[in-house]
Amino acid sequence: MKIGLLVVLLVAVPLVASAQTELTVTAVNKLNLARQSETIELTTKDLALLVEKDLTKLHVRDSAGREVLAQSVDTDYDEYHKPDILIFQADFKPNETKRFTVVAGEKRVYKKEDFRAYGRFVRERFDDFAWENDRIAHRTYGRALIFWKGEPLTSSAIDIWSKRTPKMVLNDWYMVDNYHADHGEGADVYSAGPTRGCGGSGIWASEQLFIPTNFIDSRVLANGPIRVMFELVYPSFHLPSTQVTPVLRVSLDGGSQLNRFEAFYRSETSDPLVVAIGLKKVKDAVKDFNAEQGRLTVWEPMAQNLGMQGLAIVVNPRDVDTSTEDKLNHLLVLKPTRNTMPVTYWTGFAWDRAGKITSAREWNKYVDEFSEARRSPIEISVK
Repeated sequence: MKIGLLVVLLVAVPLVASAQTELTVTAVNKLNLARQSETIELTTKDLALLVEKDLTKLHVRDSAGREVLAQSVDTDYDEYHKPDILIFQADFKPNETKRFTVVAGEKRVYKKEDFRAYGRFVRERFDDFAWENDRIAHRTYGRALIFWKGEPLTSSAIDIWSKRTPKMVLNDWYMVDNYHADHGEGADVYSAGPTRGCGGSGIWASEQLFIPTNFIDSRVLANGPIRVMFELVYPSFHLPSTQVTPVLRVSLDGGSQLNRFEAFYRSETSDPLVVAIGLKKVKDAVKDFNAEQGRLTVWEPMAQNLGMQGLAIVVNPRDVDTSTEDKLNHLLVLKPTRNTMPVTYWTGFAWDRAGKITSAREWNKYVDEFSEARRSPIEISVK
């Protein structure tokens, strides 16, 4: 009996010791670049040793013990809508290492001023889906807009809402319904129309671009305060040799000029598909394609003489095939991909009157450094 009891104790001690009340996270910037608002993601596997399994009750502190804004996110949209990652943000100097502590506590409660990202389905505006962060804002069009008698539009373009305030303006602008004039916060002066707008995609086949129409369904996976993430489902459309059904997942974090897009194109055959991503053509725009950085940028005049703006597409350089154009768009064409895999890219814009980026040179520098940072993410270790 004594031997049996001893065996049980030897097994039980490590199990108890492994359950932790806090974890230390080390984050390393391996680039010789300063990096602002870098999002750090911790998975349930990273956090497995914590006693507390509810991610909404986990808090992050910096090395001085100050609370850091954190958000739990459900990335797989499971039936329980249970979060599976914890995210927070930090600024890094070149080659800087930072340490954080994750501890359990009461469920996190946010204030309105905490929000740096937000989005929603806007049924009252003929099924728009709109989203924003503290730098940029967008919308895209739902099915109801096709049938609106006032100003019908059939388009899956990504529209731009130019803002120059870190505040969340989406609900306010829709409420007053006067967002085509700048009253100090910005305005909607970009006309995406039937183009790809700012980073809409399609399938390149027979030397032309095939695109879906307005989205028909949407679901929100995360809604701030750090990240907004959602999916848009589009109706199937025909290619010369098959039919494809698109789903677009969009993710935008606070502090970023660029969204992360994951475009899923499911076809009826196993043949590879060629995805092309577009930026609307604008008169007097300056285009810059850099295959080594995996990016296509433009710097262009805005409507109503409201200054200049830059638009960009960023992909992994190894995925780049070529840059081309059609009647409406500048296009970045990717190498063929299996139709079971999403195409991941980043797209967004900057307005010079927002004051962060004020020239084509600054825009290209921002995009190039963003591309480099995506290829060398912050290195995370947990103990």
